[in-house]
Amino acid sequence: MGILDRDALARMGFARIGSNVRLSDRASFYNCPGISIGDHVRIDDFCVLSAGSGGIDIGSYIHIAVYSSLMGRGVITLADFCNISSRVSIYSSNDDYSGEWMSNPTVSDAYTGVTHADVTIGRHAIVGSGTVILPGSKLEDGTAIGALSLVKGRCEEFGIYAGVPLRRIGTRKRRLLELEERFLAESQNNQN
Repeated sequence: MGILDRDALARMGFARIGSNVRLSDRASFYNCPGISIGDHVRIDDFCVLSAGSGGIDIGSYIHIAVYSSLMGRGVITLADFCNISSRVSIYSSNDDYSGEWMSNPTVSDAYTGVTHADVTIGRHAIVGSGTVILPGSKLEDGTAIGALSLVKGRCEEFGIYAGVPLRRIGTRKRRLLELEERFLAESQNNQN
């Protein structure tokens, strides 16, 4: 995976670029001034980040795996330490499928019934491969989503969810919070 250097990142015009950011030169970024990226972030090949008017806010210590996409007009927020597995699609905008409206972005907004709503992925959330997350979804801290799931709505903190339709199948351990404290303390000590 070829990584964009700091000069290339600066020319792209992101709202913010933290330190140790590793973006593939094969990923696509649209409306970079609407995209904020924290520290220690890796975005792999063939990902697409298309920020609408709400923007995309990526925290720190985040991995977005190959072929994933984040797009739409609503705000998309990825909180610290979350992990987006391969082929995950996160939408903050969605066409109306009922037939009451026309669809697709080549048609004037007056003729489409697109829904726009913010999407939040909480701290330490992990989203399994092939999952689709729809507008208005909120994955609270520590949520785990199984592969090939469809998320629409709220997932409670440290819940494990899977399927279509999505259902809660378990509770995630919280030891990772202790590990976060130790990791951050060790990282801080290494910087001093």
